[in-house]
Amino acid sequence: MAVQSGKDLLLKLDLTGDGMFETVAGLRATRISFNAETVDVTSLESAGGWRELLGGAGVKSAAISGSGVFRDANTDERARQIFFDGEVPNFQVIIPDFGVVEGAFMITAIEYAGSHNGEATYEMSLASAGALSFVAL
Repeated sequence: MAVQSGKDLLLKLDLTGDGMFETVAGLRATRISFNAETVDVTSLESAGGWRELLGGAGVKSAAISGSGVFRDANTDERARQIFFDGEVPNFQVIIPDFGVVEGAFMITAIEYAGSHNGEATYEMSLASAGALSFVAL
């Protein structure tokens, strides 16, 4: 895999529920992490006393975070509405030369900040809220 530009890691939001995704405006940095809990099945009979894990049994989850500048675009307004209404819409994450992750996410935090001589910024955190699909690029 060749070196990729960070700006190519995109967070997209289905604004209207019609399956048409729009890039969340103003993001400068985006991050996605995948997690799987382990289920320990180690017993006195485990070979050499080594821990044993039960494959495929743990809860899987994904977390997305992003930060950027306030653009007062449709996506900013929609993100605020999603948070305050407790909605769980579909998002897409485009990971360059890897694939597209899509599924329902809940916005778990939105933070706004700014200084008197700088731009208004925001940070947003999302947590997966169901099964995710993955399509390789």
